[in-house]
Amino acid sequence: MRLTDEEKAMCDGRDGAAVARAMDLLVRYGEALGAEALVETRNVCGTVTATTPFMRDFAMAKGGLDAVFSEFNLDTSEVVTVPKVRAFSSHLQLGFDPHHPAEMGVSEQVLQFYKRSEAEAARMGVQILNTCTPYQVGNVPTRGEHCAWMESSAVIYCNSVLGARTNTEGRESTSAAMLTCRIPDWGFHHDKGRVGTLGVHLDIAVESVEDWGLLGYWMGDWVQEHVPVVTGVGRVPNLPRLKHFGAAASSSGGVEMYHLVGVTPEANTKEQAYGGRKPAEVRHYGDRQRRETLERINATAHDKHVDYVMLGCPHYTIEQIWEAAQLLEGRKVHENSALWIFTPRAIKEVANRNGYTQIIEAAGGKLMTDSCSAMSRAVPPGTKVVALDSAKQAHYLPAILGLQAWFGTTEQCIDAACTGRWSAA
Repeated sequence: MRLTDEEKAMCDGRDGAAVARAMDLLVRYGEALGAEALVETRNVCGTVTATTPFMRDFAMAKGGLDAVFSEFNLDTSEVVTVPKVRAFSSHLQLGFDPHHPAEMGVSEQVLQFYKRSEAEAARMGVQILNTCTPYQVGNVPTRGEHCAWMESSAVIYCNSVLGARTNTEGRESTSAAMLTCRIPDWGFHHDKGRVGTLGVHLDIAVESVEDWGLLGYWMGDWVQEHVPVVTGVGRVPNLPRLKHFGAAASSSGGVEMYHLVGVTPEANTKEQAYGGRKPAEVRHYGDRQRRETLERINATAHDKHVDYVMLGCPHYTIEQIWEAAQLLEGRKVHENSALWIFTPRAIKEVANRNGYTQIIEAAGGKLMTDSCSAMSRAVPPGTKVVALDSAKQAHYLPAILGLQAWFGTTEQCIDAACTGRWSAA
């Protein structure tokens, strides 16, 4: 790789052992990818705390965050002192909600260790957002800005909706970028990597959050890692719809970017989206594709009794919490069911001020933060059947926890929580 004089100095240890280790990792990573150089980034989203049970045990045995950061973030068995970050860095979701440790199955010892770990991350200058949707709570990069982000649903939103530039990075590369403001220059950092190659034409109206989740799940399964271009979009989708669309596409496939012609910033026209080329193939999405996709997502479910309803994957917006509160007001969660809604901490503060948290709790639900059931592997005791309004979570929870999963609208999920049964057709 070609390195600048500044990058060579970091490699040579000018800024300390941790930065040198970070540069060594980035150079090895970039060479493996075939990148010829590094690109400067000032916006990083990753994880630095001990977010999983294995990492927490490792940290508690080895002495703290420096040991975890050295081993799991910088790929070195040598424990180095971790300095303050140089790039604006945001922490993504955790393995549990520290404000609901009992529900998450977390001991007091682990909770106290986590609080020390979080304080150390804050000392490093990392923003403790603790969410898979950093763009909802203050981290909104501009079009063309080079970023280094983890989290598949955040990456696809960053590239597609915001027009910023990032590949799907990992814990190691984002941590190295935090210390160096560098990331390998390849893939979606280049214009040529961002043009569409496959086409999807909509033969039906796609309007609700459920509609967009189904379309994303169908599309991702087909295009896998290619960049799709969607034509025929009617009503412009809002943030929750695009959030669920991208999350579903990056779950059933490996989609990191898409174009909606006339909607997303690099697709004012079909010609722009394809970079002046013709698509390799165009497929149509209609009633049959929608019906078959819904059947496939719900293939694990057969028991109509619902033990648990989980909403907030990706983390709920304030608009979605408002909607859930409206659907719940004056009702009660069934005694044999449970309702957990996940959102960023910052949005929960807004929900508190608006009285939505109180409405949810009065109904018997819980508004939770920082994690989700897929990340935490935590569900209410005895859960066998879950209802979800997220195609992404419906994809993962059956595989991770062996649950039956019903996917549908938010209204259908709230009804299931209040009746204890899945009644959607």
